[in-house]
Amino acid sequence: MSQFLGNIRQLGYVVTDIEQAMVYWTDVMGVGPFFYNPRVPIENYTYDGDSFEVHNSVALANSGFIQVELIQTRNDAPSMYRDFMAAGHTGLQHVAFWTETYDADLAAMQARGHHVKMSGEVGANGRFAYFDREYHPGTVIELSEVLGPKGDMFRRIREASEHWDGRDPVRPFPNLGEKQP
Repeated sequence: MSQFLGNIRQLGYVVTDIEQAMVYWTDVMGVGPFFYNPRVPIENYTYDGDSFEVHNSVALANSGFIQVELIQTRNDAPSMYRDFMAAGHTGLQHVAFWTETYDADLAAMQARGHHVKMSGEVGANGRFAYFDREYHPGTVIELSEVLGPKGDMFRRIREASEHWDGRDPVRPFPNLGEKQP
């Protein structure tokens, strides 16, 4: 556990073919089901303080407490994912800590010398920030707010994995804010 932000809750993998990556994770690793969104609705996205229109495909599944995120960039908008791939890397790009006290945790990280490189929002109370410190590929820290509908969606994805029997390995993303049946 991090003494600063609690448990790592997500491992984020940048991949060149998200469909192939989901097959690998479900068939070889036995992790699933994956919830897939071919275009994540990111608002207020910035990279190095400048705004861009980003197009990323994302698939999420859990293995126990840890969420596996697969990310494929679909356009040339500047991003840390694109930078990672341009450096010749694929695979683990970040670890994410989830928070319900985003402003306080963001301020605490900045007070420790971390600078926001990439940020945005996915739904209400779904802000995220990636920090610029990296020791080697795969050590970038993401701070992800889970106070609102995104947190509920993450909970539903984890619950779907708990008794997953291998059927329906790829499913559509639950809608943010949609009530669970």
